[in-house]
Amino acid sequence: MSIQIIQQYYDAFNAGDIAGMVACLSDDFVHDVNEGARRDGKKAFSEFCAHMSECYKEELTDVVVFCNTDGTRGAAEFVVNGTYLKTDGNLPEARGQSYRLPGGGFVSLKDGKITRVTTYYNLNDWIAQVS
Repeated sequence: MSIQIIQQYYDAFNAGDIAGMVACLSDDFVHDVNEGARRDGKKAFSEFCAHMSECYKEELTDVVVFCNTDGTRGAAEFVVNGTYLKTDGNLPEARGQSYRLPGGGFVSLKDGKITRVTTYYNLNDWIAQVS
């Protein structure tokens, strides 16, 4: 079940299905992004996803999901293929630039739901690609 819920989460991401992603999360979910602030709860995560959808169009390819034997922790490694649609805060100006970079997510699980996702990508690599 653990690998399946992680795969379901990333499948929903690729479908642009924020509600589908949220359906995979526990009520006490936390989201950590490298170079960013922690988001507590489904509402904060949904708002983050809506903002990201305005600024970026992304598809994850080469997704590989891992899970420990007791189903409490997992990870996914992938390639982020994206287009920078709208300038995001103090980041470089968006002009429809394409980017491709490796990324990953570390996941904690409880009772068949995701309780934490910590997302990693190389921000400096991304900035170099869109600058």
